Amino acid sequence: MSTKATRNLLVALLGFLGVGALGGGGMLTVSPSGKLIGMPLSMLTHSPFADFLVPGLLLFTVLGVVPCLLVVALLKKPESTFADRLNVFQDMHWAWTGSIYVAFALVGWLQLQMTFLNAVSWLHTGYMLLALVILFVALLPKNRALYQKSGVANQ
Repeated sequence: MSTKATRNLLVALLGFLGVGALGGGGMLTVSPSGKLIGMPLSMLTHSPFADFLVPGLLLFTVLGVVPCLLVVALLKKPESTFADRLNVFQDMHWAWTGSIYVAFALVGWLQLQMTFLNAVSWLHTGYMLLALVILFVALLPKNRALYQKSGVANQ
């Protein structure tokens, strides 16, 4: 697999996650009762939320907007002082690190969902696999080499 193909796979995975979360989070934000997508408020019985507004906003922002911005950043590799401050892998471009962060955010989101719902669905399993695939693809040597900062020694 070429470097361009591994990068495009990472971009596609993040794009899939982002677009889906924009849709789901947007619908929950517009309809906090959950009726728009057929989710009863009773699902939130064991959660700290009275309706789907806050979960919808979090889904829309953290797993929707952020991955979509990362898609652009992975393709264009812009500089960002702010993003670099959040980057724990200083030898790597911040957008690559962001893809790692998003995968872990997805795992955390799913864990909280399963805890609050006291249930596991096929969607949880599918999105957990997506998180693992995002991590695997981001960690491929060709993607690591592509997003390695030049002039920064490996730690």
